[in-house]
Amino acid sequence: MKLKMGNLVLGVALFAGLLTGCGADNKGTDSQGSSKSKITLKLAHTGSDTHQYNIAAEAFKQSLEQKSNGTMEVKIYGNAKLGSEKDAVEGVMNGTIDMTTVAADSSLANVVPEMNVFGIPFLFKNREHVFSVLDGEVGKSLLQKVDEKGMVGLGYWEVGFRQITTKSNAVNKPEDMKGLKIRVQPAPVWNEFMKSLGANPTPVNFNELYSALEQSVVDGEENPIATIMSMKFYEVQKHVALTNHTYTPAAVVASKSFMDSLNDEQKQWVREAVQESATSVRKTLADNEAKSIEELKAKGVSITQPDIEAFTAATANVSKALADKVPQDLIDQIKAAAK
Repeated sequence: MKLKMGNLVLGVALFAGLLTGCGADNKGTDSQGSSKSKITLKLAHTGSDTHQYNIAAEAFKQSLEQKSNGTMEVKIYGNAKLGSEKDAVEGVMNGTIDMTTVAADSSLANVVPEMNVFGIPFLFKNREHVFSVLDGEVGKSLLQKVDEKGMVGLGYWEVGFRQITTKSNAVNKPEDMKGLKIRVQPAPVWNEFMKSLGANPTPVNFNELYSALEQSVVDGEENPIATIMSMKFYEVQKHVALTNHTYTPAAVVASKSFMDSLNDEQKQWVREAVQESATSVRKTLADNEAKSIEELKAKGVSITQPDIEAFTAATANVSKALADKVPQDLIDQIKAAAK
C-alpha cells in the first residue's frame, strides 16, 4: 500500500509539472518570466502552396523563427484548411486563430469599411504609388482601424494588381463585360464595380472559386497574374484582360489575445518579421510577373490589352456609391501620394 501511495504522489507531481510546462508554452514565458519557452503561432490563409499568401507566410515563418532563435515557431494552415477568409477574420477576432492574411478589400472590409478603398478602380497608378501609400500615413491609419475592431493590424503583404479573366469571351472594352456573371469578393465595392460595367456580380468564396469557374457557375473572375497562376485558374479560363483595375494588399492581422500574451521583445520580433517578409514578397512577385504572362500564353491563354480609358470612365462613379464607407478625404490622400 505504501508503495502504491508513493507512486500516486509521484504521478500527481509529474502531472502538475506537465501542466506547468504547458502553461509556459501558452504564455510564452517560464516561471521566471523568461521568453525561452517555445510559442507556436497559428497562421491561416486560403491560398495554395504557391499563392502569394503562402510565399509571404513562409518568409515570415523563416524570419520570426530566426529572430527568436527558435523560441517561436509558425505553423501555416493554407489551402483554406481553417475555413474561408471570413472564417479566418472571425477566428482572429475571437482568438481561435493567432494570425491571418486576407485580401484587404474582401471579408476584412466588412469589418473595417475603410478597406473598401482598395476596391475603387484605377485609384493607383503603379507599384511605387501603392507602396508609398501602404508604407506611409494612410497605411498606418488603416491598420489603426483594424486595431479598433479588436484585432491587431501588423502590415501588408501582397496580392497585387488585378486582371479580368473570362472563359469564352475576350474582354477589350467595357461593353464586353455586359451580362457576364463575374465572381466578386464579398465586399460592397465589388458589387458596384461590376454593376458599373454591366456585369452580374456573383459572390463566391475564394476557396470555392476554381470549382465555380469549372462548373460555369460564373463566367469569369478577377485576380492578379500570380493568383491566376498559383490557383491554376488558367485551366478553366482562357482569356486574361490586363486591366490593372485595382491593387489588393494582403492585410496581415493578428489576434489581440495572442499579441497580448507576448512580451515586448516577442511583439517586436513579430512586427519586424512581417515587414521583412513584405519586402521580400514584393520583389519576388515583381520579378515573376512578366515570366508568368509568357507562361499563360504558352498554355493557350489569350492576353488582351483593353481600352483602359474606357474602363476608367465606365467605373468613375464607384467611389460615390461607397461614400458611407470610404471617406472622400481618404481617397484624396491616396491620389495625392501618386508621383
